Amino acid sequence: MSMTVQHERPGVYSSYEASSLTAASVRGGAVAIIAKADKEDAQKVYTWSSYSRAAGDVGACTLSEMARLAIRNGAGLVYGLPVKTDEGYDDAFVLAAGLEDVAVAVCDSDDQDVQKKLMEMARTCSAARKERIAVVGGRAAETVEQLTARAKALNSERVVLAAPGAVDSAGKGIGGALCAAAVAGAIAGNADPALPLGGVQLYGLSGLETNYDDGDIDLLIQGGVTPLETLAGNCYVVRAVTTRTTTGSAGDPTWRELTTILVVDEVIPGIRDALRAKFSRAKNTEQTRGAIRAQTVMELERRVEREIIDSYEDVTVSALPEDPTVCLVEFAFTVAHGLNQIWLSAHITV
Repeated sequence: MSMTVQHERPGVYSSYEASSLTAASVRGGAVAIIAKADKEDAQKVYTWSSYSRAAGDVGACTLSEMARLAIRNGAGLVYGLPVKTDEGYDDAFVLAAGLEDVAVAVCDSDDQDVQKKLMEMARTCSAARKERIAVVGGRAAETVEQLTARAKALNSERVVLAAPGAVDSAGKGIGGALCAAAVAGAIAGNADPALPLGGVQLYGLSGLETNYDDGDIDLLIQGGVTPLETLAGNCYVVRAVTTRTTTGSAGDPTWRELTTILVVDEVIPGIRDALRAKFSRAKNTEQTRGAIRAQTVMELERRVEREIIDSYEDVTVSALPEDPTVCLVEFAFTVAHGLNQIWLSAHITV
């Protein structure tokens, strides 16, 4: 990074940094990447907004390559957490859990146990008001059956499993880590949580291992796998879904669409932050509760106007009977659904 020369004359001065990639989007969210890197300081968290910085810090490795793809596809910031050995993932997940502003977390491991630990980290953080989505990939050359089994083992609305895997410049399959990083960047860079990722182009990938037919795509989506495809040499998301397909032993499509959890993660924290900012010091009186209700309605109305939710109702604010210092805010809302298909029904007269 160049340094600004210090002068005494008043004026406007600048510095710049050249990178082989476009820098991160100013609107995109942050992505935490836990991946292999040949570094001794494996307990460190790096912060990157360009690929050149990532490569300068950890060299040409899986971690920096995943950072490149996340940035290229929309991440506003990347936290890089290098892992040197398989035993290092646990410590890296602990470090990632401590980060405050992460929208998406992704790791390079295709080991199902490691991916479950990533899932638990995402769940724990979300329960602690640090909502985030986890993205994972499969092994090289995994079949549709193997991928749906992997998704079933995860079965979480906070986990996206992207498939197939990527290929290198020589056309050799290298697994799903790079695809997962590209999808993570696309999720983080998607400014409208209700807008589906289906049809989004993934930049920076050399290609995909497999081109699924329609039957395979149906099985993958129904099984909780986000399928990718290649069209005219470019890679695209077919439809973004979570791995949550069942509740208990019963099939449940409630959380299948990724947009559902993304909308929830925008509405609830948004209202929570607005109330925290305005009522950090207040009395639990009828007047204050009326103001809290009005602010909640205002926040919900804004999301209706932005078409993030379709409607809301039953906004009530009351003092908790068993604890008069607690104010209970209750409401219901309907998420806005993405448009995945258009059906034409033509009635032809000859």
